[in-house]
Amino acid sequence: MSSSAPTRFDRGHTDDLMSFLMAAPTPYHAVAAAAERLEKAGFRQVLETDAWDGTTGGKYVTRGGAIIAWFVPEGAAPHTPFRIAGAHTDSPNLRVKPLPDTGSYGWRQIAVEIYGGTLLNTWLDRDLGLAGRLTLRDGSHLLIDIDRPLLRVPQLAVHLDRSVNTDGLKLDRQKHMQPIWGLGDVEEGDLIRFLEQECSLAEGEITGWDLMPHAIEPPAYLGRDRELLAGPRMDNLVSVHAATAALTAAAASADLPYIPVLAAFDHEENGSQSDTGAEGPLLGSVLERSVFARGGSLEDRARALAGTICLSSDTGHAVHPNYGERHDPTHHPRANGGPILKVNVNQRYATDGSGRAVFAAACERAGVPWQTFVSNNAMPCGTTIGPITAARHGIQTVDIGVAILSMHSARELCGADDPFLLANALAAFLTA
Repeated sequence: MSSSAPTRFDRGHTDDLMSFLMAAPTPYHAVAAAAERLEKAGFRQVLETDAWDGTTGGKYVTRGGAIIAWFVPEGAAPHTPFRIAGAHTDSPNLRVKPLPDTGSYGWRQIAVEIYGGTLLNTWLDRDLGLAGRLTLRDGSHLLIDIDRPLLRVPQLAVHLDRSVNTDGLKLDRQKHMQPIWGLGDVEEGDLIRFLEQECSLAEGEITGWDLMPHAIEPPAYLGRDRELLAGPRMDNLVSVHAATAALTAAAASADLPYIPVLAAFDHEENGSQSDTGAEGPLLGSVLERSVFARGGSLEDRARALAGTICLSSDTGHAVHPNYGERHDPTHHPRANGGPILKVNVNQRYATDGSGRAVFAAACERAGVPWQTFVSNNAMPCGTTIGPITAARHGIQTVDIGVAILSMHSARELCGADDPFLLANALAAFLTA
């Protein structure tokens, strides 16, 4: 066991989370923001194309919207097990199409696809910026964030849809979700020329793009006593931020019995099947190369993974006061009640009784309350990177997270204390 005292994050962690959310309008920005925090804590980036050495200390790898970071303590044997805090960097949103310039009736619009299971109506009548990753002619990448009112998806006036408040809003994903961004005739190449001007690039310099509108309204404390937090992309940047903080805290601990790891993947919201998703090879490659860099063998790799545990952290559902019947009648996670243990016997979550004990021990050591989430039997259950991680790598995995309302909305809601309670639980897990 580690002899160091548990880390104590407080409301200052939530303040920093708000800054993190604003700095991370896309998965690529989330990776950059996490890497910046790791660098300040003494971690150094290693490239996948380079040979790795077995030196101790903090290291990290980035690939697109994914980041894997780990800390090798002094004296770590090649077969030393890992403790992994897993999360994902992507959120359901709108994404710009390959031919973005469209419009009609004198309006210029941007053509978008729907990414993941977003609540479409929450994107209506919001001032939207535009952010993402540009690929330049020389193959390099440039992150861009136009954090000012640029786009808007206008809702149809009630006068033209008299039944909207009685029969409900019905949105066609193709026809009704294309944002406007100006007046005039459609001009092919207009958006990319605009971005080249914004970035002071020569015309034709941008040859590829991964762009996403985002709500520009900043996160805010909410409620009579400011006990709630409203903001974008909480699913799942709350977990990415908490896991990053927990890893940097673990790196400052003494006598680490494990190698603590942050694994934040892209594309969870559409199935994780990509080279940067949890079903891809990135995590397994990093863990294996870490073992081999310290002089280990395939036997050492097998021993290390056999003793490895992952806490897969993703948001879950707090009980909704207006829809209580949609929840399990005996499991009611509440805001500021601490992180939740997510259970589903059909393996939509990877938690079992043994994993429950691991999580309970971490929370007890951290002095953190915790809750249990299970779905109503009549409602379909979501899933996470947890079962994928367990199945792909043979790693014991436990699904946890923070309870929120308005999941997959452009703006979600959680208890203001829960982010730092999660970070404390993850720090305790990574260090003992």
